[in-house]
Amino acid sequence: MKRRRTLRPEEAELWEAVARTARPMHPRIPRAPEADPPPAAPPEPPPRSLLAAFSVGEKAAAAPRAHVLVPVLSDAPLRMDAKTHARMTRGKLAPEARLDLHGMTLSEAHPELIRFLLNAQSAGLRLVLVITGKGKQVYEPVPRPIGALRHQVPHWLRLPPLSHVVQQVSEAHLKHGGGGALYVYLRRR
Repeated sequence: MKRRRTLRPEEAELWEAVARTARPMHPRIPRAPEADPPPAAPPEPPPRSLLAAFSVGEKAAAAPRAHVLVPVLSDAPLRMDAKTHARMTRGKLAPEARLDLHGMTLSEAHPELIRFLLNAQSAGLRLVLVITGKGKQVYEPVPRPIGALRHQVPHWLRLPPLSHVVQQVSEAHLKHGGGGALYVYLRRR
């Protein structure tokens, strides 16, 4: 453990000058002295009903989990070569094309996504990047998806006509957008 050094006289003088000009953040309010101090009584034990619900050795109930409304992509079974998938998720494979859906509404983004993926497959591309954005955090009592596109695009990729084109979907590496982008690995024609 490192010993604390003492202040030199010029440092102590400087500190005293600064301390005299400082104002306390929480000033203490002087209290009037009480006439007679109250008698010291032993603290009352908590009611038995609170202790009866829990016994020694019993594990506490788990904290409730937060609502996660963004689809989890890691639960999807692996439908491609494991080595290629590992290289893709580590950002070692560069996407051959990208689609940025920022600023689009759901009704604009869906046909654009279909057009892009069908054209990419017909051009012989295998790995494309779809940028959805992360969305904004909304603090409301009712759980709501964070980012409509981020929430909806994985669903669209599982539905026809894209389900026949898409082989694998996973979250992009940080250098390609991280949680705000998806790698979409396409099937061969």
